[in-house]
Amino acid sequence: MPRHLKTGLSDDAKADADAKVRRTVEEVLADIEARGDTAVREYSERFDGWSPAEFRLSRAAVDACYGRVSARERADIEFAQEQIRNFAEIQKGALRDVEHETMPGVVLGHRNIPVNSVGSYVPGGKYPMVASAHMSVVTAKVAGVKRIATCAPPYEGEPNPAIVVAQDLGGADEIYCLGGVQAVGAMALGTESIEPVDMLVGPGNMFVAEAKRQLFGRVGIDLFAGPTETLVIADETVDGELCAADLLGQAEHGPTSPATLVTTSERLARDTMAEVERQLEVLPTAGVAGQAWRDYGQVIVCESPEEMVAVADGIAAEHV
Repeated sequence: MPRHLKTGLSDDAKADADAKVRRTVEEVLADIEARGDTAVREYSERFDGWSPAEFRLSRAAVDACYGRVSARERADIEFAQEQIRNFAEIQKGALRDVEHETMPGVVLGHRNIPVNSVGSYVPGGKYPMVASAHMSVVTAKVAGVKRIATCAPPYEGEPNPAIVVAQDLGGADEIYCLGGVQAVGAMALGTESIEPVDMLVGPGNMFVAEAKRQLFGRVGIDLFAGPTETLVIADETVDGELCAADLLGQAEHGPTSPATLVTTSERLARDTMAEVERQLEVLPTAGVAGQAWRDYGQVIVCESPEEMVAVADGIAAEHV
């Protein structure tokens, strides 16, 4: 029987928090639909302290970002995008159009046609998630999408240069420095300055994930990608320092990111919990990671490897 040495918030508390997120997102989306750019600017000021003259970056502003990334950073971006582009081309090549006359006069088939426009959300308010720009912008470009609009929140009070460069090199047609529900809502619903898109892609926090859920049907989406979550399965051969580092490496992504250890070793379980507290004393991201660990962290001791697998299947974490 699995034993919980640490649990997070109760199911009732999580349900209450989820309900508050749903209500908040409903209100914001309704306001954006009613008041357009005015509402978007007010929410950007409120949530990000960001109210530039224009949310869309000019060509000059994008070019200026190239001068603020190192040669190594640009090389890393280009290398990553080359790998993603190459495999996306392979995937596209596997999507074949079909047309066949099954009987005289009856022709059946299908065609793979890209959507006209995509809105790519790239999270990065707390930490620049450059890889998200690669994965959503490059693949849309390979698919043949005619218009790719991207939104990423300001980082430390300005557009993050690495994210902007990644968006531009990936093939974005419009680059906006705008975050959160206001960004997703503006791209999906459209405003006076932002044309609506056909599909939303990209991960985000719980508010962004809920906005995509509520907007699904008005636009297409890729998937519901909420706060990142990790689950470590370990036995007595592992040390607590390594487990703690793995757990906190995902917990630091956001205050609602679940991090779970499942183990057959009570010694490892207790060592890991002690190590987490030690590392939180020196971790630069301790403010976020500590809250996530406190509210959503779990440590579960199982009696056998088979029981660990069953527990892991029940949790179904994003990263295992």
